[in-house]
Amino acid sequence: MTAFPIALVGWLAALASTISFAPQAWRIIRTRDVEGIAPLTYMLTVAAFALWLTYGILRSDWALVVPNALCLIMAAFILMMTMFSRRKRERVAEVIESTAGLDQPS
Repeated sequence: MTAFPIALVGWLAALASTISFAPQAWRIIRTRDVEGIAPLTYMLTVAAFALWLTYGILRSDWALVVPNALCLIMAAFILMMTMFSRRKRERVAEVIESTAGLDQPS
């Protein structure tokens, strides 16, 4: 097998991994609700992505660096939101919505 199909599978897996966090992050932004999200799961996930990111950097492997950096950011966001008070989650979500142009006009 040539290198291209192997690289393609790697990038598709990376894309799927990265996208997999978007629905949960979007739900938190939209509802400000973190009920049912286990912080320990995201603590372990953040640690795993940090290690994968470090490994990718040490190997100079962009197929590991890019998706793991993005996944780390999204998983860390979800983790932080589970640890914030409701009021703090409201403020963070409002900033994200207004920055992304998603806020509702009054």
